[in-house]
Amino acid sequence: MIANGMTISDAAHRWVSEMNSYPQDMIRILMNAKPNDWHEVTVPKIGDRVYVYSLPDGCEDYAPYGELKNFIRECDVYLINLDDGNSVEVGIDDFEVERDGFLPMWGWLWSFGDLADNYWLEELGGIEKMSQCGFRIYENDDWGYFFGIDGAGYDFYEAHWIPLYKERGLQWHDPKAEQQYQMTMKGYTKGKLGTKEYWFDGDRAIEEVLK
Repeated sequence: MIANGMTISDAAHRWVSEMNSYPQDMIRILMNAKPNDWHEVTVPKIGDRVYVYSLPDGCEDYAPYGELKNFIRECDVYLINLDDGNSVEVGIDDFEVERDGFLPMWGWLWSFGDLADNYWLEELGGIEKMSQCGFRIYENDDWGYFFGIDGAGYDFYEAHWIPLYKERGLQWHDPKAEQQYQMTMKGYTKGKLGTKEYWFDGDRAIEEVLK
Protein backbone atom coordinates (compact mmCIF):
# COMPACT_ATOMS: atom_id res chain seq x y z
CA MET A 1 0.00 0.00 0.00
CA ILE A 2 1.77 3.13 -1.26
CA ALA A 3 0.04 6.49 -0.98
CA ASN A 4 1.10 9.14 -3.45
CA GLY A 5 2.72 12.09 -1.72
CA MET A 6 3.12 10.30 1.65
CA THR A 7 6.49 10.69 3.38
CA ILE A 8 7.86 8.23 5.92
CA SER A 9 6.69 10.54 8.68
CA ASP A 10 3.19 10.65 7.17
CA ALA A 11 3.15 6.86 6.91
CA ALA A 12 4.35 6.41 10.50
CA HIS A 13 1.60 8.75 11.73
CA ARG A 14 -0.98 6.74 9.79
CA TRP A 15 0.35 3.45 11.17
CA VAL A 16 0.25 4.68 14.77
CA SER A 17 -3.30 6.00 14.28
CA GLU A 18 -4.41 2.43 13.49
CA MET A 19 -3.00 1.02 16.75
CA ASN A 20 -4.98 0.55 19.96
CA SER A 21 -4.12 3.04 22.72
CA TYR A 22 -4.72 2.74 26.45
CA PRO A 23 -4.29 5.23 29.32
CA GLN A 24 -1.59 4.06 31.67
CA ASP A 25 -3.93 4.33 34.67
CA MET A 26 -6.13 1.63 33.15
CA ILE A 27 -3.13 -0.67 32.58
CA ARG A 28 -1.95 -0.04 36.12
CA ILE A 29 -5.34 -1.09 37.54
CA LEU A 30 -5.26 -4.28 35.48
CA MET A 31 -1.71 -4.99 36.62
CA ASN A 32 -2.59 -4.46 40.25
CA ALA A 33 -5.59 -6.79 39.92
CA LYS A 34 -3.52 -9.68 38.49
CA PRO A 35 0.19 -8.83 38.84
CA ASN A 36 1.36 -12.37 38.02
CA ASP A 37 -0.29 -12.15 34.58
CA TRP A 38 2.01 -9.31 33.45
CA HIS A 39 5.65 -9.67 32.41
CA GLU A 40 8.01 -7.06 31.01
CA VAL A 41 9.88 -8.56 28.05
CA THR A 42 11.92 -5.50 27.00
CA VAL A 43 15.42 -6.40 25.79
CA PRO A 44 18.35 -4.26 27.05
CA LYS A 45 19.51 -1.71 24.48
CA ILE A 46 22.77 0.10 23.85
CA GLY A 47 23.02 3.15 26.12
CA ASP A 48 20.91 1.75 28.96
CA ARG A 49 22.06 2.50 32.50
CA VAL A 50 22.56 -0.80 34.30
CA TYR A 51 23.41 -2.32 37.66
CA VAL A 52 25.68 -5.37 37.51
CA TYR A 53 24.85 -7.60 40.46
CA SER A 54 27.08 -10.52 39.41
CA LEU A 55 30.53 -9.24 38.44
CA PRO A 56 33.02 -11.66 36.82
CA ASP A 57 35.68 -13.33 38.95
CA GLY A 58 38.48 -10.92 39.79
CA CYS A 59 36.24 -7.88 39.27
CA GLU A 60 34.46 -7.88 42.62
CA ASP A 61 35.95 -4.49 43.58
CA TYR A 62 34.66 -2.74 40.46
CA ALA A 63 31.82 -0.21 40.70
CA PRO A 64 28.63 -2.12 39.80
CA TYR A 65 26.93 0.73 37.91
CA GLY A 66 27.57 1.57 34.28
CA GLU A 67 26.29 1.82 30.72
CA LEU A 68 25.59 -0.93 28.23
CA LYS A 69 27.94 -0.38 25.29
CA ASN A 70 27.62 -3.44 23.08
CA PHE A 71 26.03 -6.84 22.64
CA ILE A 72 28.15 -9.67 21.23
CA ARG A 73 25.40 -11.79 19.73
CA GLU A 74 27.58 -14.79 18.88
CA CYS A 75 28.43 -15.28 22.57
CA ASP A 76 25.28 -13.81 24.16
CA VAL A 77 27.59 -11.44 26.05
CA TYR A 78 26.96 -7.80 26.96
CA LEU A 79 29.82 -5.31 27.20
CA ILE A 80 29.28 -2.79 29.99
CA ASN A 81 31.41 0.29 30.65
CA LEU A 82 31.40 0.83 34.40
CA ASP A 83 31.40 4.25 36.02
CA ASP A 84 34.86 3.66 37.51
CA GLY A 85 36.41 3.31 34.03
CA ASN A 86 36.53 -0.48 33.93
CA SER A 87 34.67 -2.66 31.44
CA VAL A 88 33.16 -6.10 31.96
CA GLU A 89 31.54 -8.74 29.79
CA VAL A 90 28.49 -10.35 31.41
CA GLY A 91 25.45 -12.44 30.55
CA ILE A 92 21.83 -11.34 30.50
CA ASP A 93 21.23 -12.77 33.98
CA ASP A 94 24.14 -10.83 35.55
CA PHE A 95 22.72 -7.30 35.33
CA GLU A 96 19.50 -5.33 35.23
CA VAL A 97 18.54 -2.11 33.50
CA GLU A 98 17.86 0.79 35.82
CA ARG A 99 14.26 1.98 35.39
CA ASP A 100 12.34 4.76 37.14
CA GLY A 101 9.30 2.51 37.49
CA PHE A 102 7.64 -0.65 36.25
CA LEU A 103 5.66 1.32 33.66
CA PRO A 104 7.06 3.76 31.07
CA MET A 105 7.23 7.48 31.76
CA TRP A 106 4.71 8.44 29.05
CA GLY A 107 1.09 8.09 30.15
CA TRP A 108 -0.17 5.88 27.31
CA LEU A 109 0.49 2.36 26.09
CA TRP A 110 -0.35 0.79 22.73
CA SER A 111 -1.02 -2.58 21.17
CA PHE A 112 -0.96 -3.48 17.51
CA GLY A 113 -4.30 -3.58 15.76
CA ASP A 114 -3.11 -5.77 12.90
CA LEU A 115 -2.41 -9.51 13.10
CA ALA A 116 0.59 -9.16 10.78
CA ASP A 117 2.20 -6.67 13.19
CA ASN A 118 1.57 -9.01 16.12
CA TYR A 119 3.11 -11.92 14.21
CA TRP A 120 6.18 -9.78 13.48
CA LEU A 121 6.42 -8.87 17.17
CA GLU A 122 6.11 -12.44 18.45
CA GLU A 123 7.81 -14.53 15.76
CA LEU A 124 10.15 -12.34 13.70
CA GLY A 125 12.32 -10.65 16.32
CA GLY A 126 10.01 -7.71 16.89
CA ILE A 127 10.55 -7.60 20.66
CA GLU A 128 14.27 -6.99 20.29
CA LYS A 129 13.80 -4.50 17.45
CA MET A 130 11.14 -2.55 19.36
CA SER A 131 13.40 -2.50 22.43
CA GLN A 132 16.26 -1.05 20.38
CA CYS A 133 13.85 1.64 19.12
CA GLY A 134 13.25 2.74 22.72
CA PHE A 135 10.00 0.98 23.56
CA ARG A 136 9.23 -0.96 26.72
CA ILE A 137 7.17 -4.08 26.01
CA TYR A 138 4.87 -6.04 28.30
CA GLU A 139 3.17 -9.39 27.80
CA ASN A 140 -0.15 -10.28 29.38
CA ASP A 141 -1.06 -13.96 29.64
CA ASP A 142 -4.54 -13.37 28.18
CA TRP A 143 -4.37 -10.18 26.09
CA GLY A 144 -0.98 -10.31 24.42
CA TYR A 145 1.53 -7.49 24.08
CA PHE A 146 1.44 -3.82 25.09
CA PHE A 147 4.20 -1.25 24.64
CA GLY A 148 5.04 2.28 25.72
CA ILE A 149 7.69 5.00 25.56
CA ASP A 150 9.90 5.70 28.55
CA GLY A 151 10.46 9.39 27.86
CA ALA A 152 8.92 12.85 27.56
CA GLY A 153 9.63 16.29 26.15
CA TYR A 154 10.93 15.41 22.68
CA ASP A 155 9.69 14.28 19.26
CA PHE A 156 8.48 10.68 19.69
CA TYR A 157 8.11 10.20 15.94
CA GLU A 158 11.69 11.09 15.14
CA ALA A 159 13.08 9.16 18.11
CA HIS A 160 10.82 6.10 18.21
CA TRP A 161 7.94 5.69 15.76
CA ILE A 162 9.80 6.39 12.50
CA PRO A 163 12.71 4.07 13.46
CA LEU A 164 10.12 1.42 14.36
CA TYR A 165 8.32 1.90 11.03
CA LYS A 166 11.64 1.27 9.27
CA GLU A 167 12.49 -1.76 11.41
CA ARG A 168 9.04 -3.18 10.72
CA GLY A 169 9.90 -3.00 7.00
CA LEU A 170 6.72 -1.18 6.02
CA GLN A 171 6.62 0.51 2.62
CA TRP A 172 3.54 2.70 2.89
CA HIS A 173 5.37 5.87 1.90
CA ASP A 174 5.99 7.29 -1.55
CA PRO A 175 9.79 7.19 -2.22
CA LYS A 176 9.55 10.30 -4.42
CA ALA A 177 7.77 12.28 -1.71
CA GLU A 178 10.28 11.11 0.91
CA GLN A 179 13.22 12.11 -1.27
CA GLN A 180 11.67 15.51 -1.95
CA TYR A 181 11.18 16.06 1.78
CA GLN A 182 14.67 14.92 2.80
CA MET A 183 16.51 16.85 0.09
CA THR A 184 14.52 20.03 0.72
CA MET A 185 15.15 19.79 4.46
CA LYS A 186 18.89 19.67 3.75
CA GLY A 187 18.68 22.74 1.55
CA TYR A 188 19.49 20.88 -1.67
CA THR A 189 18.18 22.09 -5.02
CA LYS A 190 17.33 20.41 -8.29
CA GLY A 191 19.42 20.86 -11.41
CA LYS A 192 20.31 19.25 -14.73
CA LEU A 193 23.36 17.04 -15.27
CA GLY A 194 23.41 15.95 -18.87
CA THR A 195 19.95 14.74 -19.72
CA LYS A 196 19.03 13.83 -16.14
CA GLU A 197 17.84 15.82 -13.15
CA TYR A 198 19.76 15.64 -9.88
CA TRP A 199 19.66 17.03 -6.38
CA PHE A 200 22.60 19.39 -5.82
CA ASP A 201 24.44 20.65 -2.77
CA GLY A 202 25.86 23.76 -4.33
CA ASP A 203 27.78 22.46 -7.36
CA ARG A 204 27.98 18.88 -6.08
CA ALA A 205 25.48 16.35 -7.41
CA ILE A 206 24.01 14.29 -4.58
CA GLU A 207 21.60 11.84 -6.19
CA GLU A 208 19.29 11.55 -9.16
CA VAL A 209 15.78 12.89 -8.75
CA LEU A 210 13.28 10.04 -8.53
CA LYS A 211 10.62 10.02 -11.23
